[in-house]
Amino acid sequence: MTNKAADINQPDPFSGDELFAEIIIPSALPKNYTWSVPAHLQETVKSGCRVEVNLGKSKKYAGIVKRLHDDKPDFFETKDILNVLDVEPVVFDEQLKLWEWIASYYMCSEGEVMAAALPAHFKLSSETVLVFSEEHGDDFSALDHDEYIVAEALLIKKELNLSEVQQLLDSSHVYPVITKLVNKKVCYVWEALKQTYSPKKETYVLLNKPYDEEEHLEKLLNEDKKLQRAEKQMELLLSYLHFEKAEGEVRKSELLKKAGANEAQLKGLVNKKILRIEKRNIDRIKYLPKNVTIDFDLTAVQQKAFEQVKESLQEKAVCLLHGVTSSGKTNIYIRLIEESIKYGRQVLYMLPEIALTSQVIRRLQKHFGGYIGIYHSKFSHNERVEIWNKVKSGELKVILGARSSVFLPYQNLGLVICDEEHDSSFKQQEPAPRYNGRDAAIYLATMFGAKTVLGSGTPSIESYYNATTGKYGLVELLHRFGDLKLPPVEFVDSRKIIQKDKSKIILSPPLIEAVNEVLARGKQVILFQNRRGYAPYQVCSICGWIPQCKYCDVSLTYHKLSNKLVCHYCGTTYPPVHSCAACGSDKFVQRNFGTEKIEEQFQETFPDAKVARMDIDTVKGKNAHDVLIQLFEQKRIDILVGTQMVVKGLDFDNVDLVGILDADGLLHFADFRVNERAFQLIEQVSGRAGRKEETGKVLVQTSQPHHPILQIVQQHDYKAMFAEELKKRKEFAYPPFSRIIHLTFKHRFKEVVERAAVIYTNALKNRYGQYIAGPAEPVIGRIRNQYLMELLLKLPRDGKTINQCKKDLLEQVAILHQDKSFRSVTVVADVDAV
Repeated sequence: MTNKAADINQPDPFSGDELFAEIIIPSALPKNYTWSVPAHLQETVKSGCRVEVNLGKSKKYAGIVKRLHDDKPDFFETKDILNVLDVEPVVFDEQLKLWEWIASYYMCSEGEVMAAALPAHFKLSSETVLVFSEEHGDDFSALDHDEYIVAEALLIKKELNLSEVQQLLDSSHVYPVITKLVNKKVCYVWEALKQTYSPKKETYVLLNKPYDEEEHLEKLLNEDKKLQRAEKQMELLLSYLHFEKAEGEVRKSELLKKAGANEAQLKGLVNKKILRIEKRNIDRIKYLPKNVTIDFDLTAVQQKAFEQVKESLQEKAVCLLHGVTSSGKTNIYIRLIEESIKYGRQVLYMLPEIALTSQVIRRLQKHFGGYIGIYHSKFSHNERVEIWNKVKSGELKVILGARSSVFLPYQNLGLVICDEEHDSSFKQQEPAPRYNGRDAAIYLATMFGAKTVLGSGTPSIESYYNATTGKYGLVELLHRFGDLKLPPVEFVDSRKIIQKDKSKIILSPPLIEAVNEVLARGKQVILFQNRRGYAPYQVCSICGWIPQCKYCDVSLTYHKLSNKLVCHYCGTTYPPVHSCAACGSDKFVQRNFGTEKIEEQFQETFPDAKVARMDIDTVKGKNAHDVLIQLFEQKRIDILVGTQMVVKGLDFDNVDLVGILDADGLLHFADFRVNERAFQLIEQVSGRAGRKEETGKVLVQTSQPHHPILQIVQQHDYKAMFAEELKKRKEFAYPPFSRIIHLTFKHRFKEVVERAAVIYTNALKNRYGQYIAGPAEPVIGRIRNQYLMELLLKLPRDGKTINQCKKDLLEQVAILHQDKSFRSVTVVADVDAV
């Protein structure tokens, strides 16, 4: 399917009729606003292009044209579009349809989807600017009169804004001239934004004519007396010729550095017209040469699964690949990607965590070189614009990214791979749109007629249910590569180990013994604790007072490295507390433990081992994940302590022991998915052990070794967990037997938010009373100085009922806001909440 911006069934802009545009602006408007298109812009406006519009008295936006039409609005007078900002669309029709679906399904506005989808530099704009292209040079003989005037001015000024071009040509109708100049590569268009995208430039050195011909160059070197007398210039020229022969292209900075020359010597050669300087736009991100190199064969079991996946995708749009950890799912993905590239189709490979992309990208680059690109939130705004444009042009065939990569402007999508599909990180929490990247990717694939492969060692209950009931295809890969057994899981009963201060045990004797034994064999250890910081809370031992956040109803976590108390909900930091605010005592006891404290204790217990920590506090930079992962791969780290980041799909050959330091913390959430999540996390963590040659071992510290879920984990029995959970979900009408919509009410006064939630719920009870649970105050009743109330709807899996309920919920929000006392109550809807 070839994908171009939609012009089909759009009114003819040259017909002389009034033309209107439905425009999406990056704001939470309940519906898209309509502007009129003035006659002088009708020739250039297209759907998918950005336009400058005015809303209200003076508020300006860069909006995206969704649709052009000739239906004049009945109830308001339209304003004119002020300007068209793009010569070509920045998004295709498929992206606009995806935005519309996400807004409708997840109960938000298309403007909120646009704000999440577009790189920042596309969202804010003030004025179109033309930039002279140095590569074109000063030969304007092929230009007509108007083009020549603008090109001449660009040669002198290098940049012109739109109003300057209009003054030069004494006309407001300048877009046809600009389009021709862009097409002839005399200039390029960019937008003067508040945070402006600017191409990265590099200065190159080239031989001037006629010295780019060997005959003239030889004569210059042998016969030019002036040059021979200028020894430094001659040395620089010879260095240039050497680098040019070895590398093809010579950058000015590299030439001067390698030749030990200075600017004046280079300027001398430029003035003699021997060398010339040229500025070029270059990529901020380096890409490898484009080639496909598959240097492995699938095992018999993997080959069978590969054939089954292809067969399944002949009949169904989605196939679930249930493969245990280290079974070789990635090898199957690589083969599927190879076939897509062969047919000229693009591939979206989604992962839940940025941390995973660094290890997977190295594997994929080895096989697909420069065909592959990465997209996630750690890239700069400029880098994201460049990746966006390469996907839009079809230059990048494979995109590896986190959930936001679903918004890229694919031209010809053929395959979507969603690895670790069960992971809750695919769900956006704040702000809107609160979409699930996995589900949005499935919808995106259907628009292109593309196929989707969901992969996981521990699939979500919903996906496995869809596969077992025939909605998805199902392929199972239940043997590890090399027929290795899954590691045995052993429990350490923490009730039997008494600490002097009665605190939770961090390092049990069996764990110390196991770590010593593994380190003695030159193997590595991974330790998992799902809490960051040093101590999750501290308590006064005299009166029981606990330091809390001023703005949230939560205790503060102590971070020893920064010596601060931090609220993990609003991010506010406080100085350490040395005396109790209630009784004045200075006797505090630290309760529980985070990754920072574990790192410290292991450094003290194993002083000869290299210990590192992987959590959100230690991997803040763009490449920080990759650096840490590579150090561990290179065995320069012996013990890696981390949160969920260390458990998700990372592949380390030398890990022989995985320790889960507090399994109780995974089993005590007030959430219907608690058992599923605990099983997935522990099973995924255990999958990091014994991935090559040896089986490895998993040690789990818990006070509940006989908990049903832990017993199932010990058997690595996913199907037993699925059967048990499905029975309970059916009994209590939870997904996959229902659809969940979770509503949160927020206000700075508790009594106001309580009354608003009750009034809102009462209005719904006649129609949806049997599906409603609540309203109720959540476990954490105040965040960022906003009091909270929650309402849960468990709706039947009936599209008509669900769609009507969504409309009624939004309508009820509008009615609630009509009451002056509830106007400032925020109502947040979360569809398919996790």
